[in-house]
Amino acid sequence: MTDITTPTANPAPIAQRATRREWAGLAVLTLPTLLLAMDMTVLHLAVPSLSAALEPTGAQLLWIVDIYGFMIGGFLIIMGNLGDWIGRRRLLLLGATAFGVASVLAAFAPSAELLIVARAVLGVSGACLMPSTLSLIRNMFEHPAERTKAITVWMMSFMIGTVIGPVVGGLLLEWFWWGSVFLLAVPVMGLILILGRSVLPEHRNEHKAGIDLSSAAMALAAILMLVFALKEAARSGVSGSVMLVFGIGLGIGAIFAMRQRRLANPLLDLGLFRYSGFSAALISLTTAIFTIGGSMFLIYQYLQGVLGLTPLKAGLWLLPSTPAGPLVSFMVPVLAARVALNRMIGAGLALGAISLASLLLIGPLNGLAVIVVGMTLLSIGLAPVTILGTDLIVSAAPADQAGAASAVSETGTELGMALGVAVFGSLATSLYRAGFQASGGEAVSTDLSARASETLGAAVAIAASLDAEGAEWVMAAAQHAFTGAFQVSVLVAAVVLGIVSIVALKSLPREGRAEDTS
Repeated sequence: MTDITTPTANPAPIAQRATRREWAGLAVLTLPTLLLAMDMTVLHLAVPSLSAALEPTGAQLLWIVDIYGFMIGGFLIIMGNLGDWIGRRRLLLLGATAFGVASVLAAFAPSAELLIVARAVLGVSGACLMPSTLSLIRNMFEHPAERTKAITVWMMSFMIGTVIGPVVGGLLLEWFWWGSVFLLAVPVMGLILILGRSVLPEHRNEHKAGIDLSSAAMALAAILMLVFALKEAARSGVSGSVMLVFGIGLGIGAIFAMRQRRLANPLLDLGLFRYSGFSAALISLTTAIFTIGGSMFLIYQYLQGVLGLTPLKAGLWLLPSTPAGPLVSFMVPVLAARVALNRMIGAGLALGAISLASLLLIGPLNGLAVIVVGMTLLSIGLAPVTILGTDLIVSAAPADQAGAASAVSETGTELGMALGVAVFGSLATSLYRAGFQASGGEAVSTDLSARASETLGAAVAIAASLDAEGAEWVMAAAQHAFTGAFQVSVLVAAVVLGIVSIVALKSLPREGRAEDTS
């Protein structure tokens, strides 16, 4: 007798396991992340020599450092959608070509203004790279446990970049001019172009008809205006013009959001934010990067300008602290299958807050030891935040929207980094200027005192041109002022991380990640 059973709903398709080609492709996809992490850290090391060579103002120096992140943040959503449309591998290769060319332009920039322009072009090129790498990972690794491992490897490349970046950058700056740090990108981008075509599959959203240009223009305008307003408020205080720009940016953002709800093919699917934990993961990830970016920008200046280390020695002193993150990253996929995500990410943020607060203990005799211990704890604490936060965000979207979801994740990351430099850099600059001016200026002329109060790098350069008495006064005033500004800035960062750790604990999913039973 024929066995007749009641039809049931189709089971969910079994996620396909990754092959050797996917894992080889992952190795290629780590290269842009490795390079961009190195690029950020070596630029921080190059700030003193760059300041001496190009003599940028305090505002120009901040633009040199953070215009790259602002342009990435402004273009990421656009480029993520462009990758969904034309193909993510194609966009990655186009971005690699443009990034290599722009790196050469930055290396040989003859003025601060032209360097800012070159950095802006690098930002637009970087916006092609980052969502492409993450969205390709989303498509290449369908199994949740394998995807978590792949994102762990991808994020580890960022951490390794921060490890080797200071050492490589220090060696370059020891022997060559400041622009040499930008040339690191050229061979890396060349390797991506050579290997990418053979080991990376092409993925695109076959149903995407194009990009709504009005939405793209509104997204770019809203992000850039909001970021500019926040930067100016942090640097010069809240003014009528700053509030006007901020209000216009909010208005454009609101119109953009309403337009996305009406479009059949939106630039940004707002439905992503209804996913349980998506918004909280984005806030956690962005805040973690926000505090890392601002703190590291100030730490490198402290090591060189206050403690008097060369770029190479500064990089070497941070070397013992930075491998902690990659080592902890190996444990994240295993722990994520056993510990609730809200607890892992919340605990990581809390440890990060404690590590930043510990930097308040720096003094003339223990500055190096406190920074090494504090940065080690920060690296350990934020490893699960960055890995699991990124995994939560990209896993929320279906595979055909991987580019858009990856762009949201990367927008949070890059804006967090750029805003961290802008906000904490501007806060520290304001506090430094006030502290330096309060020291009096009897030992040097009014003009030199005013120039030395602009940045710590300017003070170091001016001290080198003075007699012994004047140099001693300028350096003592500058080091005292910067140390106080640094301590206040990291305390603010610690408070922010502590608040967000509570938000993560209450808002993120209360279960672990799927375990790989293979």
